[in-house]
Amino acid sequence: MTLTISALKVSIGGSEILHGVDLEVRAGRVHGLAGESGSGKTMTGLAVLGLLPHGSRTAGRIELAGRDLLGLSTKELNVVRGAEIAMVFQDPATSLHPMLTVGRQLTEHMRHHLGLGAKEARARALELLAKVRIPGPEAAIDRYPHQFSGGMRQRIAIAIALACEPKVLIADEPTTALDVTVQAGVLRLLRGLCDDLGLAVLLVTHDLGVMSAVADEVSVMKDGLVVETGPRGQVLREPRHPYTRALLDALPGETVGTGTPGRETPGQDLTLGGEPR
Repeated sequence: MTLTISALKVSIGGSEILHGVDLEVRAGRVHGLAGESGSGKTMTGLAVLGLLPHGSRTAGRIELAGRDLLGLSTKELNVVRGAEIAMVFQDPATSLHPMLTVGRQLTEHMRHHLGLGAKEARARALELLAKVRIPGPEAAIDRYPHQFSGGMRQRIAIAIALACEPKVLIADEPTTALDVTVQAGVLRLLRGLCDDLGLAVLLVTHDLGVMSAVADEVSVMKDGLVVETGPRGQVLREPRHPYTRALLDALPGETVGTGTPGRETPGQDLTLGGEPR
């Protein structure tokens, strides 16, 4: 299943944040969405699920299986969320409920969306914990989020996102708070799930090193616009847009796939309206 975003515009408080975003996220592919903080990456992901701040205005199309998600009511979107499109948020310490067991958080929406009984839902939850490589699923299912490391919490968040077998997964900076070793494990997990389940994955990150490890296609955002899109190798080794080149040159040491020294990203014209965001 393909998620297609066309000419997406988002305004908040009278200010336009996204200026006509175009993206296509295809089944069995990881599409990386890169850009500095404030470029509109997370806002794009939230718009797909209708999770924008109160009072936001949207225009354009977000199409999934022939339906424009922007035209759905809240009730209709509640059917889509979790069941067809799921999202993994940046910080599992805040996205996971601290007072509910892992099992409760895994089974609650399975019972709602899939109509499973308590026994069936628990059995599927154990399968999911094993799939995302949580050691000892039978013990882990009755524990609370604070009893796990950051990397394990992120794996649990991914399991929850996969609980109702969505076709599209949006992962918003899923490795930001993790050390390099744990980060690599989470990325391998996402790549494997994409390949095994045929998921369409939108991976939001500011880290071009992450893109080079896992993405099939890469889009680069600047000030609410996608300025470059293409296969990973082309974008990271032969960027066409000056902003993409600036991001690559800003990397410490050698830039991804180019072998050229890093340098600072030019500061001019990198913010909306000339003000930092």
